[in-house]
Amino acid sequence: MYRHVRELQFTSKPEKPDALFAMKFQEILGGQFGEMTVMMQYLWQGWSCRVPGKYKDMIMDIATEEISHVEMLTVMLARLLEGAPGETTEKAAAANPVLAAVLGGQNPQHAIVSGGNAMPTNSQGVPWNTGYIVASGNLLTDFRSNAAAEGQSRLMTSRIANMTDDRGVKDMLAFNLARDTYHQQQWLLGIEQLQLDGFTDGVIEHSNGEWENADAAHVFYTSTPGSRAGEGLWATSKSMVDGEPFRTEPLEPLTDDIGLLPPPDPKQFVTYDGSQGPAKPGDARGAYAQGAQNVVGKLKDALTPDN
Repeated sequence: MYRHVRELQFTSKPEKPDALFAMKFQEILGGQFGEMTVMMQYLWQGWSCRVPGKYKDMIMDIATEEISHVEMLTVMLARLLEGAPGETTEKAAAANPVLAAVLGGQNPQHAIVSGGNAMPTNSQGVPWNTGYIVASGNLLTDFRSNAAAEGQSRLMTSRIANMTDDRGVKDMLAFNLARDTYHQQQWLLGIEQLQLDGFTDGVIEHSNGEWENADAAHVFYTSTPGSRAGEGLWATSKSMVDGEPFRTEPLEPLTDDIGLLPPPDPKQFVTYDGSQGPAKPGDARGAYAQGAQNVVGKLKDALTPDN
C-alpha cells in the first residue's frame, strides 16, 4: 500500500518556461536510464524480494523515493511547457522570432498528445518500455545493475544540467545529482552487506560454479593482432573466485564442431542441399515422438548410470 502527500520531495520550479529544453529534459524522465526506469526496476525488485527485513525495506524505500523523483520531473516539465504554443500560423511565427525559435525546437507531441504535460517517453518521443528494467531475484546481480543504472542516470542528469542556465532547474538537478551520488554508494554497500550476511561469498555471480569449465574461467582471449589488452589486470591478475592466475591466449576454435544445421522441415520451404539427410516434418506427431524418445532416454540413463 502506498500513500501520497501533496508536497514534492524538492522544489520543481524553473525561472521561466522553455519548450526546447523540455524536449531534452524528457530523456532523464522516460529514457532508458531515466527516473522511470530506476523507479520500476526497484519496485519490481522490492516486490519480488524474498529476504524480509532490511533488504526488502531498503529496496522499497528507494523505490518509493524514485516515485517522488518521477513526480518532481513531470511537474518540472509541465512548468517548462507553460505557454508553449498550441496553435500558430506562419504569419505569427514570422512576426515573432522567439515564437519561431520555440516552434522549431518544441516536441510537437507535448502540444498534440499530452496537452502541455510530460510524457512517458525519451527525448525523441520513443515510449518507455519494461525491457529497460532488471529484476532477477538475485540481489547480488540486481544491486550491481542498480549501481550501474544510477551511474548512467547521474551522467545524463549532469549533461542535461549543462544545457540550461535556469537557476530553478539547476537547483532541482543539483538535488537529483546528490541523490544519485548517494544511491550508487547505497547499492555498492548493499553488495558488501550481502557478503557480511552470508548471502554471497564474493562479488562475482557464481551459481553452479562447481561444474563450470574451470579452465575457461581464467583466460583472456585476444582476437586483435598486436593487441596490448593482455597488459591489463583482467589478464595479469588473479581470479576473484579461486585466486588462480589469469592468462592470455589467442582466440582459436576449441572444437572441431563446424556448426552444421539439422535438416529443415520440408513444409517450411527452406533452401536445402540434402547434405544432412532427409528432413522430418515438424508436426505434432514428430514433437510427440521426440518427447517420448527423450523420456525413454532419461529413464535409460537413470537405470544404467555411468561407471
